[in-house]
Amino acid sequence: MRALKIGVVMDPIQNIDINKDTTFVIMLEAQRRGHELYYMEIQDLFIGDAQPGGTSRPVRVARGRPHFELGSLESRALAWFDVILMRKDPPFDLEFFFATHLLSLIDPKQCAVINDPHGLREATEKLYALNFPAIIPASIVTSSIGRLKDFMDEHGGEMILKPLEGAGGRGVVYLNRKDRNLNALLELVTMEGKVAVMGQRYLPEIRVGDKRVLVLNGEPIGALLRVPREDDNRANIHAGGSSARGEITARDREICVLLAEPFRKLGLYFVGLDIIGGLVTEVNVTSPTCVQEINAFDKVQLEAKIVDFIEQKAPKS
Repeated sequence: MRALKIGVVMDPIQNIDINKDTTFVIMLEAQRRGHELYYMEIQDLFIGDAQPGGTSRPVRVARGRPHFELGSLESRALAWFDVILMRKDPPFDLEFFFATHLLSLIDPKQCAVINDPHGLREATEKLYALNFPAIIPASIVTSSIGRLKDFMDEHGGEMILKPLEGAGGRGVVYLNRKDRNLNALLELVTMEGKVAVMGQRYLPEIRVGDKRVLVLNGEPIGALLRVPREDDNRANIHAGGSSARGEITARDREICVLLAEPFRKLGLYFVGLDIIGGLVTEVNVTSPTCVQEINAFDKVQLEAKIVDFIEQKAPKS
């Protein structure tokens, strides 16, 4: 395999947790194989003379202090790279949205972008799952407080409410019809009926855990169970949830079979599914995580499979 020039668009590298960050171990594995790595943040992307470009630095990574070493700044056309990994963490905001348009201008015959920027725009993480009603909990998207209350009544007087642009469990709340704060909470999260939010039927199986299933090119490659604290309903690690070994079940495989072709059509090659009680609650496409946690529980190196795939997707020359 020839050495690839791999551009990595990510959050500030100085701030990552090298013991948990998925992008970091992908970079480590690519570097181990002799590929050249170049670091960019989303604001380093630009368009000049109608061509997408980027200001990047050569980067080397290591499990140590410091965990990275940067070379000199260079500006060049993005088509110079063989592969660009779009690994900017959520939220999906306007800055991210415009970056996907810029990346869409790259000729895929010259440079592969993973995940495909068109797919990143189409598959917003809270809403994309609504395309598959058979495998998701009952859901509603509205800014109407009245509709949210009606939905809650239809589903046992309980509901999970999520901001559409949130990530990592931020802003996710459990609502109960008996709570005297219900009206105030609904007014707060909808900004008094002006901002649409997602409501989902409460799944009591969350107490067992929220399973993250990592999917590569349509195939499940690993799973992690995230268990909420006793005093919280959110299982996200960022929200205080704990990790446990996850198992890829027959139900998980059924879900992946259903989603494999839609994922491939959108170029969503590396995806994280959140599954509670056999139902998909979110489809994470912007920067799926949990590789290092799964590696630790299962004694595997999932990043090797991911870099194998990156090598396969790189345009041949």
